[in-house]
Amino acid sequence: MFDLPLIWSFLIATAILIYVILDGFDLGLGILFPFLETHEDRDTAMNSVAPVWDGNETWLILGGGGLFATFPLAYALLMPALYVPILAMLFGLIFRGVAFEFRWRDPAHRHFWDFAFTTGSITATFSQGIALGAFIQGVDVDGRAYAGGWWDWLTPFSMLTGLALIAGYALLGSTWLVMKTEGRLGEKAVRYARVTGVATVAFIAIISGATLSLDPRFMATWLSWPAILYTAPVPFAVALAGFMLWRFLSAKMDYRPFLTAIALFVLCFIGLGISLFPYIVPLEVTIWDAAAPDESLLFLLVGTAVLLPIILGYTAYAYWVFRGKMKPGEGYH
Repeated sequence: MFDLPLIWSFLIATAILIYVILDGFDLGLGILFPFLETHEDRDTAMNSVAPVWDGNETWLILGGGGLFATFPLAYALLMPALYVPILAMLFGLIFRGVAFEFRWRDPAHRHFWDFAFTTGSITATFSQGIALGAFIQGVDVDGRAYAGGWWDWLTPFSMLTGLALIAGYALLGSTWLVMKTEGRLGEKAVRYARVTGVATVAFIAIISGATLSLDPRFMATWLSWPAILYTAPVPFAVALAGFMLWRFLSAKMDYRPFLTAIALFVLCFIGLGISLFPYIVPLEVTIWDAAAPDESLLFLLVGTAVLLPIILGYTAYAYWVFRGKMKPGEGYH
C-alpha cells in the first residue's frame, strides 16, 4: 500500500535539512566569532543559542542512524568514501562542544576556548561541505562495494562546496543574531549578513553551474524539455530570496532575514533533490535498490511515528520558551 523506501528517503532528507538549518546557525556563530571583538558580544552571541544548541544535533543522529537502518547498502558505499571528512566533522563538533562549555567554566583561558570554538565550528562546517560535494560527484561502485580510493573525496568541487557551506552557515548565524540581539551587536550582524548573503548567493550560482558540468544527466534533468518547466522556478526563487534578504536587512527587520536565509537553504535542498532523485548513491544506486526489506522499514516507521512528534514538540517548545531578544549580560547558561 505504501512505497516505504520513498517515505524513508523523504524522512531522512527532512532530518538532514532540519539539522543543517538548526545546527547551521550555531556553527555560523562560531565562524563569526573572530569578528565579534568584545567579550560582551561573544557572551551575548553564545547565550542566544545556549538553551537550544545541544538539541539541534538530535537531527544529525536521526539522519545518520536512519540511513544505516533503512538504506544499509547506501551506508556501506558512502561511509568508506567519506570516512575522512565525516571523522573531521565529528572531531570538530566535539571540539566545539567542549569549548562551548569550558569557556564559561575556565575564564582564565577564555581566549583559548574562543579559538577552539571557532576552529571546531569551521572544521565541522568545512567537512560537511566537502562531504556534500563528494556525495554529489558520486562514488565508484563495483557491484555492492566501494571501489574508489582513500582521497577521492578531495577535489576542487568538494573544496568549493566546503567554502560555500562556510558562507551559508555564517549567513544563518548572522541573521540569527539580527533576530536575537540589538544595539551594537545587532548592527554588526546586519553588516555581516549582507556580506555573507552576497557570498552565499554567488556560491549557489557557481556550484549550480559546476554541478551541471559533472555529468550530462544533470544537464538533462534541469534543461531538457519539458523538465525545464518545473526546474526553472527554483533558480528564480533563489534570486527572489536573495533580493528579499537584502531588502529585509536594509529595512532592519528582526526575524524575516533569518527566515529568508532558511528559505535559501530549503531551495538549495530542493534543487539537490531534483538533481539526484531517485538515486541515494548519486547516479549509481537508487533508493529502492539500497533499501532494507519492507518488514524492517515498516517496523522502524512505526517507532518513528511515535518518537518524531515528541522530538518536534520539545524542539518547538524550547525555541518558544527562549524566544525574544537577548540583551547584554543576560543568559541562560
